[in-house]
Amino acid sequence: MKNNELLYLEINNHLYDEKPSEYFEIAYKDPDFSNYPFIMLSKLKQTKQSPKYHPEGSVWNHTMMVIDEAAKIKYRSKAPHVFMWAALLHDIGKPTTTRYRRGKLTAYDHDKEGAILAKTFLYEFTNDANFVENVVKLIRWHMQILFVVKNMPFADIKTMKKEVDIKEVALLGFCDRLGRLNVDREKEDENIRIFLDKCGKL
Repeated sequence: MKNNELLYLEINNHLYDEKPSEYFEIAYKDPDFSNYPFIMLSKLKQTKQSPKYHPEGSVWNHTMMVIDEAAKIKYRSKAPHVFMWAALLHDIGKPTTTRYRRGKLTAYDHDKEGAILAKTFLYEFTNDANFVENVVKLIRWHMQILFVVKNMPFADIKTMKKEVDIKEVALLGFCDRLGRLNVDREKEDENIRIFLDKCGKL
């Protein structure tokens, strides 16, 4: 357990690096990274994604890109510590929800599953309920940008606004959208504007 605690502290510190992915690519090779609960993260490397939406490859590759994007704007968050942990764990639910359906890779409800797993992960190391719940809520609602912008039936602005700061969701969602290859930054800027506008008009 001592090794696990040290690894957690290292991760906690390196999430504030200018480019956190550089640390994680090294840390992944540490045998302790295969221990529970870090195995939840290591499984991201073997979890494939739809090449149409994620040409960067595995969930791990995507997550590394997301945390690097998040590191650039973390001080725009009202709680940078929460924000960076949410960026790291935002897709932790994909390994258990990814399926081939009709010839396509999907990860339906990975946001809900991720919220559950992130809570389990973080409570292994901290009893700070406020911190954990804030991370979990960001993960739970991070897919709402897609749902709201595309007017999908999964959109739930009313409940989301009760549970989490919309601007924090927008920040995380922006990094999530930028954390892939061949991204159109101007288009994603516009998607965030549409999301905030729709949430404000409810």
